[in-house]
Amino acid sequence: MAEIFTPFLTAFILAYALRPVCLWLERHRLPRAAAAGIAMIIGLGVCFLILSLFITLLKTEIPLIKAQFPTWIQNTQSWLGPKLSELNIHMDWSALKFSATQKITEHFNDNSEALISSTLETVLTSGSSVIAGFVNAVLILFVMFYLLIDWDHFFQLVKKIVPLRAQETVHHLAMHTDGLLSQYLRGMLIVISIMSVFYSVGLSAIGIKGSVALGVFTALMIVIPYIGITLGFTLAILAALLQFGPGGAIIGVLILYGLGQFIEGFFLTPRLVGERIGLHPVAVLFALLLFGKLFGFFGVLLALPTSAVGLVLLQYGWSRYTQSSWYQK
Repeated sequence: MAEIFTPFLTAFILAYALRPVCLWLERHRLPRAAAAGIAMIIGLGVCFLILSLFITLLKTEIPLIKAQFPTWIQNTQSWLGPKLSELNIHMDWSALKFSATQKITEHFNDNSEALISSTLETVLTSGSSVIAGFVNAVLILFVMFYLLIDWDHFFQLVKKIVPLRAQETVHHLAMHTDGLLSQYLRGMLIVISIMSVFYSVGLSAIGIKGSVALGVFTALMIVIPYIGITLGFTLAILAALLQFGPGGAIIGVLILYGLGQFIEGFFLTPRLVGERIGLHPVAVLFALLLFGKLFGFFGVLLALPTSAVGLVLLQYGWSRYTQSSWYQK
């Protein structure tokens, strides 16, 4: 069932995110179909931008890993070798260096586009097949296009299905959910823009190569709570370690990301996004794992927005339950 619902859920969330763009274009007297098409092109452009940033990171990091790895082994030998000798433990460092370098050369190609292609192929074939992945992509675009065109008509049909006595309640819940998601999406867009500049300028000041790509990538990963910032921080530490080795650059990255988390967590997010969706951190991690298991990579991205809908329904159900005569008696 997850394979069936994933494309439709993804298309619905993407259409919801692009609907303000579509409405803005319609207000400038563009036909609805043209506005929907342009909005989708903008969305696809953002996706390709993120992919290009990832490719840029690979182009920067992979050659550095290949170049610096033998030096890492040499430094490890200088530091760890005497300590192992005291314990009468002897290692063949030359063989280890040769084997590790060979493995690195086999698994990391200088051509990052080839690595991306093989990664995408692995992702597609892991679900079912390349054809299934292509069909899902076309299905998502198709459904998203018609949702953008017939958004109001679609919800009018949904409204007719709801019993008349429940329409007012459902409308209230829908407006509450829409307000929550709109605040979340608008706020996250502003936060990502500000943090992109912050991390890019900070990494440039430290002297990290590919600082703009790494800074923007880190800011974009904010949409995945805890995991995203951990990934960006790890890449920044790795970049600093590869370029400068242990020293001041590492401290600079630690200060930069610590300050970034303080600004984002205590000032930007509370003011622009509110308290995110109001989920406990444990609930956030549970949602990420659950949706990731059910819907794969897209599930991780959609976990929080979808959880917002569930939270609104849960709060409403709890209020009705506590007000019921069965509960009070």
